[in-house]
Amino acid sequence: MVQDHGIAEDIAQEVFVTVFRSVLSFNERSSISTWICRITVNKCLDHLRAKTRQKRTGFISMLFNKDEQPLHDQPVFDHPGIQLERKEKARYLFEAIETLSGTQKTVFILAHIEELPQKDIADIMNMSVKAVESLLQRAKANLRKKLAAVYTKENE
Repeated sequence: MVQDHGIAEDIAQEVFVTVFRSVLSFNERSSISTWICRITVNKCLDHLRAKTRQKRTGFISMLFNKDEQPLHDQPVFDHPGIQLERKEKARYLFEAIETLSGTQKTVFILAHIEELPQKDIADIMNMSVKAVESLLQRAKANLRKKLAAVYTKENE
């Protein structure tokens, strides 16, 4: 969710400290893995909200000045053996995912990147399976629109 290995490690440490400190308050209404995943998602969202608050003016400036480079760090996709074309597509996809609303982004990442079942996502996000399905469909539709615009520009 945070697209930075170092930050993900820091968040993982925070999650384990939180789990250690609050394991006695775990009430077993859900599985332990769902509880830990919920804590993890919340920590990631907290980090992203803080990052968004810090970068909001840069993002708004970037929207109106297309020539400017974004002020936030772009995810790096320099994995060995991946061709340049695949890197570009991955970058476009993750840039498009970043533009989704918080809940759509979370549901999409949990479903398609973490490959969790919709029932688990519903438990993690404290919503119904139907709400998860709806968010997932809206996220896919929004991504199709954004990526279609990118591929149209690319082919011009």
